[in-house]
Amino acid sequence: MSEDLYGNALLDYHNGKYSEDITTHMTIAGDEVKDDLPLPYLFRTFEEMPSIEQKALQLASGKILDIGAGAGSHSLYLQEQNKEVTAVDVSKGAIEVCKARGVQNVINTNILQLKNQKYDTLLALMNGTGLAGKLDKLGPFLLQLKSLLNVGGQLLIDSSDIIYMYEDETGDHWIPADSKYYGEVSFQMEFQNEKEPPFDWLYVDFNTLKRCADFNGFDCALVLEGNHYDYLAKLTLKK
Repeated sequence: MSEDLYGNALLDYHNGKYSEDITTHMTIAGDEVKDDLPLPYLFRTFEEMPSIEQKALQLASGKILDIGAGAGSHSLYLQEQNKEVTAVDVSKGAIEVCKARGVQNVINTNILQLKNQKYDTLLALMNGTGLAGKLDKLGPFLLQLKSLLNVGGQLLIDSSDIIYMYEDETGDHWIPADSKYYGEVSFQMEFQNEKEPPFDWLYVDFNTLKRCADFNGFDCALVLEGNHYDYLAKLTLKK
């Protein structure tokens, strides 16, 4: 089994071997939600990005770290705007694609292990809170990002409130009695008949993010709301 299905899929697309999309399996309250992650979408231009991503890129300034850079679309746009950006991703294949597409500064590591670096803007897009995995790990995740910020820096992070997935036909919301925070899900990727092991992924509503940010030394502001329970938040260090 490949240890980097995501990176292999990106490499296939970049090298003109596009044959299928990534299939995602998300387990919520014991039920599986299956969907496709179209590879062309991961290579999108600025004009093709949702408004939340566009806004985040417009706000990015100074020395920028693009967390979970994937195919490097955000980093490439920032480079085109003559901004200093570094792409970081745990996927070796993703970083290879970033370099092949022209991203100048790249780091192949888990963001939780990055040390001795400082940035003015941290970008964590496409559900950046997912990297925390679970709600009880959101605080340590924010503290790690805090250690990478310069004084006066900012963290631009997006997520979604998936309470809508617990809505019944009457419009009421139900949460299983044995459930932990409803935004904690199990996520798995499949590509070319191979599956990576499932991993924890976190969607968090804005008010919960704000409370956690406040507890861990951040001011948290709502920048923009999307069309489907998604939002962009800006976190800055408390003075």
